[in-house]
Amino acid sequence: MIDGFDTAAFVAATLAEDLGTGGDITSNAVIPADARLDAVMASRDDVVLAGIALAEGFFQALDPECRLERLVADGTAVPAGTAILRISGNARALLAAERSALNTVQHLTGIATVTRSYVEAIAGTGAVLLDTRKTLPGLRTLEKYATLMGGATNHRLRLDDGVMIKDNHIAVAGGVAPAVCAAKAAGLSGVVVEVDRIDQIEPAIVAGADRLLLDNMDVPTLRAAVALVASRVPTEASGGVRLDTIRAIAETGVTFISVGRITQSAPAADIGLDFA
Repeated sequence: MIDGFDTAAFVAATLAEDLGTGGDITSNAVIPADARLDAVMASRDDVVLAGIALAEGFFQALDPECRLERLVADGTAVPAGTAILRISGNARALLAAERSALNTVQHLTGIATVTRSYVEAIAGTGAVLLDTRKTLPGLRTLEKYATLMGGATNHRLRLDDGVMIKDNHIAVAGGVAPAVCAAKAAGLSGVVVEVDRIDQIEPAIVAGADRLLLDNMDVPTLRAAVALVASRVPTEASGGVRLDTIRAIAETGVTFISVGRITQSAPAADIGLDFA
C-alpha cells in the first residue's frame, strides 16, 4: 500500500491503543450487536487528500465484511463538502474504528494540503520542494507519503538514506573541507554539505561536495551564493522557509527548497464521518 510501511501493524497498534482491554463500551451498551451503519466520510475543508487506504484498513480490521466505496483518490484536491468514502457494515465495529480512521486521514490530509500550497507558491520557478526528517516519531513514512501526495519530493528518509554534513559535523571535523574529504575518503557519494556563510562555498565544492545546503540565508545572500556556485552543483535553500517567503527564495535560482513546516506545523484537516 505504502512502500516500506507495515500497514497491518500500524492499524493493529492504533486500534489497540484506542480500544484498550474493554473495547468500545459505549457502542456495545447502546447499539444492538446486529445493527448496521451506512456512513459517508466527507471533507469539511478544501483539502488535498491523503491516507484513504489507511482509513479503509481500520474499518476492515474490525468488520472484515464491511462494504467500502472509495470516491476520491489520494493526491486529489477537493472542495469542502466532498464525499470521500462510503462505508456500510456492522455499526458497533465501524464506530469503534471511526476515530482511528479519522485521526489518520485528518493528519495526513492536513500535511498534503499544506504541502500543495507550498508547491503552488513556487510554480514556474523551477525550484523543487523537499520535505525533511522533521516528522513525528514512528510516523515518518506516512508523513512523507502525505508530502508526496501534496506534490513535494522526498528528501532522505533515514540517516542511512543519504549523506548530509551539517554544522555540528563540520565543527567536530574541523571545517568544511576536512568534513567533505573524510566523507569522500569513506567512499560516500551524493554528499550534501550545509553551509551558512558565503566563504564556505568554495572550500566545499573544491573538496568534492555534490550538493550545497544553503542554511538560513536571506534572499540577497542566497542570490549571491547561487551566482558563486554557478551551477557547478545543485543548491538547496533551507531554514525558516514560510509560505509567504518561499516564492522569493525560489526566484533566487536555487535548485531545491526544503521545508520542515509542511510536516511539523500542518493543521489537521476537518474530515468527518456522517450517518448516511
